[in-house]
Order: sequence, then C-alpha cells, then structure tokens
Amino acid sequence: MDYIKKLSRFIIPYKKYAYLNIFFNILYALFGTLSFVSLMPMLKVLLKTAEPIAAKPIRANYDGILQYKDYLQDSLNFFITQKIEADGQYSVLIIMISVVISTFLLKNAAGYFSNFFLAYLRNGILKDIRNELYNKTVSLPLSYFSEKRKGDIIARISGDVNEIQNSLLAILELLVREPLTIIFTIVVMFTISIKLTIFVFIFIPVSGIIISRIGKSLKKRSKRVQEENGAFLSVLDETLNGLKVIKGFNAEDKFNSTFKKSTSRLFKFANDLAHRQNLASPTSEFLGIVVISVILLYGGQMVLVEQTLTSDEFLTYMALAYNILTPAKAISKATYKVKSANASADRVLEILNTESTIKDPVDGKAKTNFQSSLKINNISFKYEDDLVLKKFSLNVPKGKSVALVGQSGSGKSTIANLVTRFYDVNEGNITIDGEDIKDITKKSLRSLLGLVTQDSILFNDTVANNLKVGKENASDEEIIEALKIANAWEFVKDLPNGIDTNIGDSGGKLSGGQKQRLSIARAVLKNPPIMILDEATSALDTESERLVQDALENMMKNRTSIIIAHRLSTIQNADEIIVMNKGEIAEQGTHTELIAKNGVYRKLVDMQSFE
Repeated sequence: MDYIKKLSRFIIPYKKYAYLNIFFNILYALFGTLSFVSLMPMLKVLLKTAEPIAAKPIRANYDGILQYKDYLQDSLNFFITQKIEADGQYSVLIIMISVVISTFLLKNAAGYFSNFFLAYLRNGILKDIRNELYNKTVSLPLSYFSEKRKGDIIARISGDVNEIQNSLLAILELLVREPLTIIFTIVVMFTISIKLTIFVFIFIPVSGIIISRIGKSLKKRSKRVQEENGAFLSVLDETLNGLKVIKGFNAEDKFNSTFKKSTSRLFKFANDLAHRQNLASPTSEFLGIVVISVILLYGGQMVLVEQTLTSDEFLTYMALAYNILTPAKAISKATYKVKSANASADRVLEILNTESTIKDPVDGKAKTNFQSSLKINNISFKYEDDLVLKKFSLNVPKGKSVALVGQSGSGKSTIANLVTRFYDVNEGNITIDGEDIKDITKKSLRSLLGLVTQDSILFNDTVANNLKVGKENASDEEIIEALKIANAWEFVKDLPNGIDTNIGDSGGKLSGGQKQRLSIARAVLKNPPIMILDEATSALDTESERLVQDALENMMKNRTSIIIAHRLSTIQNADEIIVMNKGEIAEQGTHTELIAKNGVYRKLVDMQSFE
C-alpha cells in the first residue's frame, strides 16, 4: 500500500470528486442497510407477527439505550395496528412495499452518483500519470533508452498505468463503500440479536485468513505478466521497424518463433495469475454460504425451539447477513487487485523516480545568441568502459565550417551528441562564447543548434507539421522557402496536397533522399546560428546529393557549422578539416593542405572517387 502514498499527489487535483464519491458511498451504505431493514415491517404485515398495540408507546416508559429497540418495535407495531384497523391489511402492505422500493431507489441513485464522480477521479488520475510518464520519458537522457526496450516503456505507460487505475478504484471501495455497508449492517444485526451476531462473527476471522493466504503471491505473478507483456511489445516494435530487413533476409520464421515464444510465456504467466485471482470469488462465495448455513441452523433453533426470535426478525436478519456477503466478496476482490497492482506500480514508479543525469543547473542561464566561437576543450568521453574520445580539443570560430572525417568508430558522431548535450563529457568541457554549456539551460542551448542526423527522423504527419518541429509558428511561405533552399520543393509541390500531405509512418511514403531533404529543410526553417550535420548526405543518391550539397553550401554561408561526413566530396570547401582516428586528432587543415601532406586524409580520399 506504500505506493498509494507515493501516487497520492495525482489524487489531489481531483480531491473534490473523491469527497463527492465518499459522500455518495456513505449514502449508498446507509440506504443499502435501510433497504433490508425496511423488509421487516412488510414481513410483519404478511406474516401477521405484529403484536397488536392499542396505545401509543411513550418514550419515557422505556429505560436507557438498551430498551430503545423495544420502543421502536412497539412504535412500529402500534403504527401497523392503527393502519390495519383504518385502511385494511392490503393497504398497509402497499405502503410497506412503497417504503422498500423507495429505499432501494435511493440506494441505487447514491450508487450511480458515487460512480459518476469516481469516473472523473479515475480517468483524471490515469491522464495525469500518463502525461507525467510521457514527459519524464522525453526528458530522460538517451543513455537511459540504450538500456531499455521501447516495447517495455510502452507497456508501462499503457498496461501498467491501467492496473494502477483499477487498484485505486479498488481501494476507494475498500476504504469507504463496502466497509461502511458492513458496519451499518452489523449494527442493525446487533439490534435484532446480539447472541446470533456474536456467534456468526466467530467464523469471519477464519474466512479472512483463508482469503489472505490465496493473495500473498499475486504481486510476484503480476510482475511476471507485466514484464513479459513489455517483452512481446518490444518484439512487435522491432518487427514493424525492421520489416524490410526481415522480408529481405527471409527471416519471417525466426521472428515468428521469437514472438510465439514470448506470447507462450505470457500465456503461461497470465493463466497462472488468473487462476489465483479466480480463486477469490468461489472461495469467498463458499465461505459465505457456510456462514449463511450456520445462521440458518443456529437462528432456526432460536425461532423454532427457544422462540427468542420472531420469524420476521429472523428473515430480516438473514437478508442483512446476505447484505454483508456482497461487500465482503468485493473487499476480497479489491484486495487482490491492490496486490496485483503493486508490481505495476513498481514499474511505473521506477520511471517516475529515475533521476536524469543531464540536468539544468539551478541558476542556469538562458543564452539567446552566438557571438564568437564554440570550443571543445580537452574532453574525454566513454559510453561504457572504453574511451571514445581522448583529450580531444577543437575551436570553431563564428561563421566558419569545420568538418570531422574518419573511419567508423573514430568518435565523429559522439562530438555531435556532446555538443547538443545528449550526453555529458567525462572530462574537460565544451563552451559557447566562453560559457560552459553545462551552465546554460538545455532548451536555450539547443535553440542555438540545428541538427540534421544520418537517419531521417520524420513523423506520421504532414510535410508542414514535420518542418514546424523546427519553428512552431512558421508561415506557409517560410516553409516553402525552406523547402526550396533544401531542394525539396521540387517534389513536395507535386504531392497530392502539397505541404499538407501526410508522409506516413517515419516518412514511409517518400524515398530516402526525399526524407533527408525534408530533414535538412526542417533545420533550415529553424535558422539557428550553429548547424550540426551528422552524415547529412549519406542516405542520398548521387543526383540528390548534388542538389542537397548545393543547398547546404548556400545554407552554411556565413554560418557556423560542424560537418560530420563520410563522403569526403561533401566537405572539400570546409574552412578546416579534422581527421579523427580512435577518438584523437590524426590530422587537421584545409582540403588542399591535407592532400599535400599525403597522410591519413589522402588515403581516405584515394579510397573514394571524386567527381
């Protein structure tokens, strides 16, 4: 139950609905008990057990609280006697039935309104937890997701949150409606027969012990189900993302086998959990019937042998005993829900309580412009154990373009990750205009940067909305101008709805070159002072590369640029070229200077053909 305290802040915004739910639950419990109590007068009329009383009872003649029941019973008998004499027995029966119907109506109306306000509470909590989970997921560093599978994250935001929502509902029932129904009913049962009620309560602790033993292992079983649910969603996500590769390599059978193994495990775990959960209902029902049977035996003796209980009182008592069974059964089910939701809560809280390793400083500055230079000062960095960059330094003056080249794994893309603060350096620092980027807010830092990655990351939306990620309030004219600069307007204008055409999941309706040109247009639209191009032309065919290269050169005029390139033909005009090897600088200079050195760069050039 500890997780309820941790999640209680999600309930606070909806506390008025919680109070209203509690209020109507109290009414529900009260009218639920009165609805069964109201059966007694009707039974007195039907069974003719009402003792005829001619004189109206006087409260003063009954001593203390203990005789208050006798006063109420005599008053009821007096009322029935007077009514039968005045209107006849059938007319009195109609009145009594009307009372019974009215109490049941009020009970169900209270039940409806309690659930009416509970809907706002449940769905509001669900919305807020998911919003915070999504916000937390977006704010966490990229390193977090290198250790987690996407499907598991999706499972936590969807399935696990639903489990928590259901458990919160169960707790509200556990704390208010059902216990109050039981308490009110027991109070009335004591007024009918103290002896019989005490006898019945000998069996209740036994029932509770049996039910609690069944529910002990639910958390462990529920956690296995949720984890496997995340695993099979991960397989599904990877399958959809890699469908071309799967089909191209005839790997359908392999992935089918992997998916079936996951769903088979889920089948086994889910059945195991369901069998435990399903024990709750028959067990509580059987125990309830045992209690009812005991009441029939012992209460029947009080009516037939001892004659200390009238038949109408006994039938009403039986109805009240049944009124306890339903909430008791609901409480046992709610207890199971709470226990099974513990595992889901742990998985959700794990994300919510994860501290981001890349934070804004308490007094972080919001930098709004770029004036002199971007410097990388003697930095070292490693993703896990081995250093990717070793004592690396670089100065990028304003308006200049610096290219990073080298073999795969030399640390080129890592530079882009560090400048954008997707990761933080282990040693050294990176400064903009002399200010450490760790002292600048992440939002203001990234507003100074434009990023075009090797993978064309586009969204299932229109061309215009994909570009507006760079500038939210951009006009159609600005969007078209950016497309023209990126040489993308030539194909966008021919799309069915122009810039309002949906490009499909991950831009699936476009070619690789078209997607990359849209990515470049997005960076152009943002118009940042510093541009980072991480293998920006690697996915382009020769014709597209020429188009985009012209666009990039126009875009980078008088703009500070860091160009990470594999195709050396794209960086010949850079102001400075840095040749990297295993995280260190092997050579640096202009294209002409490096060719003249006849070193590493010359070898890389000779391996590629220039046109």
